[in-house]
Amino acid sequence: MKVTINGQEREFPELATSVKLDELLQALELKSDRVAVEHNGSIVGRGEWASAIVGSGDRLEIVHFVGGGRR
Repeated sequence: MKVTINGQEREFPELATSVKLDELLQALELKSDRVAVEHNGSIVGRGEWASAIVGSGDRLEIVHFVGGGRR
């Protein structure tokens, strides 16, 4: 499966031509509590990840939140 993530084309030969969004995030080894996802121009709520289907050729923007401390 090929998808564009944050403007870069990525290939996932181990995945089928379409997968659930949460499966793709697992393949990317991202912690689900620290990311926000836009799929083909629409924000996907965390509660929809298990049912949202990502297909070959789709575009994703994934924002990874990083915590910081006080100075």
